[in-house]
Amino acid sequence: MAGLTRLKSKHLICTLSNGNIGLLTDMAKRAGLPWDCILSAEVFRAYKPDPRTYLGVAQTFDAAPAEVMLVAAHQDDLAAARACGLMTAYIERPLEFGAGQPKDVWPDPANTLHARDLLHLADQLGC
Repeated sequence: MAGLTRLKSKHLICTLSNGNIGLLTDMAKRAGLPWDCILSAEVFRAYKPDPRTYLGVAQTFDAAPAEVMLVAAHQDDLAAARACGLMTAYIERPLEFGAGQPKDVWPDPANTLHARDLLHLADQLGC
């Protein structure tokens, strides 16, 4: 929560999930997540990794894709966002798939940033 709060101090923070808006809103309310906006792939009538989702976020905020950063722990999601011209930040979650799973545990140098967690990302972004 502290990392999100720091990021929010200088940047607009928004979800982009394949989950529906109702689910994301309930989750944010119950967890006290400080989103400025809740967006879902359902808004764009396409599921990630469809480019309409990533480009739709930029359009929603009247921003160029290069002015938007997707922050995620999944390299395939980040690669799809990069292909649309977004900046990307990889957040480590090495135990997401269990200790024996190698998926998404290594940084990709193609990402704009690589952070241990959201606090580390806030440090890198000067928040």
